[in-house]
Amino acid sequence: MTTNTRVGLGIDFHRFAPGRRLVLGGVEIPHALGLLGHSDADVLLHAICDALLGAAALGDIGHHFPPHDPAYKDISSVQLLRQTRDILARAGFQPLQVDATVIAEEPKIAPYRPAITAHIAQALSLSQDCVSVKATTPEEMGALGRKEGIAALAVAVIGKVAPSPGR
Repeated sequence: MTTNTRVGLGIDFHRFAPGRRLVLGGVEIPHALGLLGHSDADVLLHAICDALLGAAALGDIGHHFPPHDPAYKDISSVQLLRQTRDILARAGFQPLQVDATVIAEEPKIAPYRPAITAHIAQALSLSQDCVSVKATTPEEMGALGRKEGIAALAVAVIGKVAPSPGR
């Protein structure tokens, strides 16, 4: 049996670091610490990229955007998300829906959720009602509960693009 839709799961973790901006979903959020990483360390968009790539069985974010490659040093993860969308398109897929959860004691993302959702939807050429971003706390358990970093989980649904007539 073949199917035209696929589902992928992505997860990412980044620790806090001084002297860095905190960027979640392409939105800079005021905070004393940013996230450590080769790019802008946007943990939310990295999880979404992995979910999309996984749904298409195209590897992971580290395969396509290696952390040792200087081309990706401090790059906006919105750019990585757009490039992920383009990788999917070349493989004959398009994003259909994204559902993601940020896991952190702080900061609270509710005030930024509309802007985050808009950034993700625009980068993936989706309607905003096809993008869901939620948040939860780890209830002071473990490294995330001790405010050492932020994690994100994402599920993505992609669809096979129908060939154009005459192909």
